[in-house]
Amino acid sequence: MINEPTELDPASPEPIELAPALLERMAAIRAAALHTLESGDPVYGVNTGMGNLSKVRLSEADQRVHQRNLLLGRAVGGPPWLSPEESRAVLIGRLKTFLTGDSAVSVGLIQQLVALINSGHTPAIPAEGAGSAGEIIPLAHAAGPLVGLGWLLPPTTSADSAAAVSTGGLRAADGLLPAFELGPKEGIALLAGTPGAAGRAGLAVVRARRLVERLSEVAAGAVAVVGANRDPYEPAAARGDDVLAGEFARLRQLAGPEPEPRSLQAPVSFRVAGHVNAHVRRSVQQLDDAVDRAFKGVSDSPAYLDGDFVGTAGFHGIDLAAHCDHLTTALAHAAEVSTARLHRLLDPNVTGLTAQLAREPGPQAGLVAVHKRAVATTHQLRRLTLPTAISTAETSNGQEDVQTFSWEAVGNLAEAIRLTRETTACELLAVRQAFALSARAIPPGLQDLIQGVDNVVPPINADRPFGEDLTRLLTNVL
Repeated sequence: MINEPTELDPASPEPIELAPALLERMAAIRAAALHTLESGDPVYGVNTGMGNLSKVRLSEADQRVHQRNLLLGRAVGGPPWLSPEESRAVLIGRLKTFLTGDSAVSVGLIQQLVALINSGHTPAIPAEGAGSAGEIIPLAHAAGPLVGLGWLLPPTTSADSAAAVSTGGLRAADGLLPAFELGPKEGIALLAGTPGAAGRAGLAVVRARRLVERLSEVAAGAVAVVGANRDPYEPAAARGDDVLAGEFARLRQLAGPEPEPRSLQAPVSFRVAGHVNAHVRRSVQQLDDAVDRAFKGVSDSPAYLDGDFVGTAGFHGIDLAAHCDHLTTALAHAAEVSTARLHRLLDPNVTGLTAQLAREPGPQAGLVAVHKRAVATTHQLRRLTLPTAISTAETSNGQEDVQTFSWEAVGNLAEAIRLTRETTACELLAVRQAFALSARAIPPGLQDLIQGVDNVVPPINADRPFGEDLTRLLTNVL
């Protein structure tokens, strides 16, 4: 039972039920807002046009169809579509903002949105092409099924559905729910703010937190299997930085002690593992804080605040865009460092093992092509690190003359998480093979991870299509 909007989690797959007291609060706000509208004063998007047409006052007849019409001409997107999980996160993000009361929408619209979320179907929302000051294009697609418009993705329970869905699997939204008749302000409320980027960023935080745990484990495996000197992870070296100290402790616990290091200094990619992963952890937390601000703050415009409608700039998602970009860059760096370690794991001078971790170097190539896949993946990641918010363009005849592209920023982040998982899988496969070729015992802190690998990847005794092994790791271990 949801009593406050803060209790809604964009990453949760659980059905949503709203507490009666919360709905009563929303009903009271709606009644007050309708009373305010009776004054006839101009309210943007309610009794006026939008964008450069906000100077146009709408007649009463126009107003009766205006709110639904707002969704029609702005649904200009197309494939690729968001995954069902991301589409659901957008809907929950919209619901969270409605439940602050700033949108002053009716309980009926709130209940219709909850019914869509709980239906198991999700709208086909374009993953790209949100060139507006907020998110009106993707939000028009997200809101369409509430009023019998648009398209739906097929229901899915797959945890591996991050790839965008093509048009082939879509079904018309008309008939899924009884079409809701939008009242005053409800169409513009469905299009306002950045709830989609915030919801998707909340989902990305959950996925990134899971990923950073694997980053630490795989890095520790590499440290352990090459017998790297543990000096770089000493507690004293983390002075003044609690996050770094925690990461050092994690690496030491996972990798175990090394009384006889192979060399005084391991390659830099091993020595900096703690700093790299600590930076990712810090970046994840900073994005989580930005998501929290986005949902607690005012994102609607016009927002119903203190008994009046107030035009705001809550659609300007620079906070979200900047922190998504920041985490994307942190992940790209982590992937590059992981790929560098992977290359060192193929080097007998670093590991003391056979070249390229092959059982029979020469007749067998070993894992050299696995590293080449990781190299290509890091190259893709580098292209995602261009800041999204520094390329603005005028739209709406100059009325909307800047954007933050927070929708694109969170899309880049989702792709960065996917690609960093790939490089992590490549390094993990090499770590497992290195342990198999060495006489080193697997440290207790890594035994669960290695057992998870062994459950899905057979021993590597000869060359084979290692892409299949990487897919199994991505599906079952990472």
